[in-house]
Amino acid sequence: MQELKWWQKGVFYQVYPRSFADGDGDGIGDLAGLTARLDYLQDLGVDAIWLSPHYPSPLVDCGYDIADYTGVAPEYGTLEEFQHFLDQAHRRGLRVILDLVLNHTSDQHPWFLASRSGRNSPERDLYIWRDGRNGGPPNNWLSAFGGSAWEYDPASDQYYYHYFFKEQPDLNWRNPEVKRRMFDVARFWLERGVDGFRLDAIGTIFERPDLPDHTAERSQAELVFASLNARTAEEQSWIDEQWKRMYEHQVDQPGMHELMQELRAVVDEYPDKVLLGETEEIAYYGDGTNELHLVFNFPLMKTERLTPAWVRANQAERLSTLPPAAWPCNTLGNHDSSRFLSHFGDGRNDAAWARIGLALVLTLRGTPVLYYGEEIGMTDLLLEDVEQFRDRLSLNIYESAVNLFGMGKAEATALAARMGRDKCRTPMQWAGDANGGFSPPDVRTWLPVNPNAMHGVNVADQSADPDSLLSDYRRLLRVRRENPALVNGDYLPLAEDSEEVLAFLRREPSGGQSCLVVLNMSDQPQAVHLGLTGQVRTLFSHPRRQPTAEDLSRLTVRPFEVYIGELLRGPSK
Repeated sequence: MQELKWWQKGVFYQVYPRSFADGDGDGIGDLAGLTARLDYLQDLGVDAIWLSPHYPSPLVDCGYDIADYTGVAPEYGTLEEFQHFLDQAHRRGLRVILDLVLNHTSDQHPWFLASRSGRNSPERDLYIWRDGRNGGPPNNWLSAFGGSAWEYDPASDQYYYHYFFKEQPDLNWRNPEVKRRMFDVARFWLERGVDGFRLDAIGTIFERPDLPDHTAERSQAELVFASLNARTAEEQSWIDEQWKRMYEHQVDQPGMHELMQELRAVVDEYPDKVLLGETEEIAYYGDGTNELHLVFNFPLMKTERLTPAWVRANQAERLSTLPPAAWPCNTLGNHDSSRFLSHFGDGRNDAAWARIGLALVLTLRGTPVLYYGEEIGMTDLLLEDVEQFRDRLSLNIYESAVNLFGMGKAEATALAARMGRDKCRTPMQWAGDANGGFSPPDVRTWLPVNPNAMHGVNVADQSADPDSLLSDYRRLLRVRRENPALVNGDYLPLAEDSEEVLAFLRREPSGGQSCLVVLNMSDQPQAVHLGLTGQVRTLFSHPRRQPTAEDLSRLTVRPFEVYIGELLRGPSK
């Protein structure tokens, strides 16, 4: 078997730089703080850091509106401090990938300021400018964040296109100069030694050049509120079809795969780098060797609750449709979604569900991607004051709820907090004090620290407890690293009729190691009928059991038990 690459064997850990570690005590995370916490990440057992945008930005979209692709935001540090962070990460065996935003820039980027300076600007065509139609925008396209996708520029009497906020104008990738400049950006960071990129919103890079109107039958706000009130699968299916029609001319257009192949060729100029795409579309793997190295299995997390049947169906569909040379990538959380426990927890057995979620991501076939704070059980913080919102999306939702749908302010605030993204981006909780050890207690942090930091949801308290969630994260990451079947083994589902228990084998090719994974997703003990004979030795369990050999034909798991074992003889079915 071909030797796996580091990005196939490793575990990725997403760091939101503004929220991870405040090194200078100003309430904002920074590179100095992150560098000081590298030993923590090394000890945790992850292998790679995905660093969300660290570039200079007006922060209209929390850093995804970039004003300088080759700089560092002053509040995070300097380019020299970035290099020091990168070097220190590498010294500890930690890889680093950066967020690369290809679709758009900030409207404060020098490229856009030059493009906006007049119709005759040599850089006008770096962005998408069009004349209006019938006294209004060129067509009825909409921004994903609300309102028209076209912003009028009175000085030149034209409109520019923006898929996201109006302060995020889309680059014109049909202009070869855009491609040249952005590929040079990638080379700039690769020359400095970064290990690859997570590509933001890649499906939005091209639009249909003939600009046909969309044919959705409802407005964005109407679809949002219809989805909140949908009662049947048929209602939600109709809503989903309307969303698809609304954006069908603005996403996943022809030319994307050719562009990804060109970017892959640029990255392949540098040994051992990786491209991870913010998309679930398997087509972006290309033939498995010529486009993206990794594509997220987002469908795994698109459910209200995790069940064995859901996971089995996801794996059956996902693994069967991958190109032969492609490698899966699994996650259950990120900076745009509710934290795992707020999404999947039941409020009674949250610690157990946290262990089940981690074990699932670490033992399915593919590269796991974790989100900062999951390891201590961080949860969403729903802000109750609009003045605390930092996510413009939340503010837009609040204004629409009040002005278009007549909601009261308290109800609109709750809705905006729930649908926005501030809730899952709060500061990392290092200790049990007023600011969670993120900043000095008397400093106002950029987002409030979740009060549950003072009730055990913090690194300091859990580091001292061998039975804590953090301790089990360390144990599970070590078990994965030490057992090759959990990294490169095939996936074979077992007990496929069980409604309570997810069970599967990970088997190394050519008769190597075989590991059994059993996750009891119920509050009752379960006798597991695996159809296997022989014995299994415990590698990990929670609640803990002795690492003795057990009979596979009589395996029973306790309520919400996570069980991982090594088969002592080859299984038979």
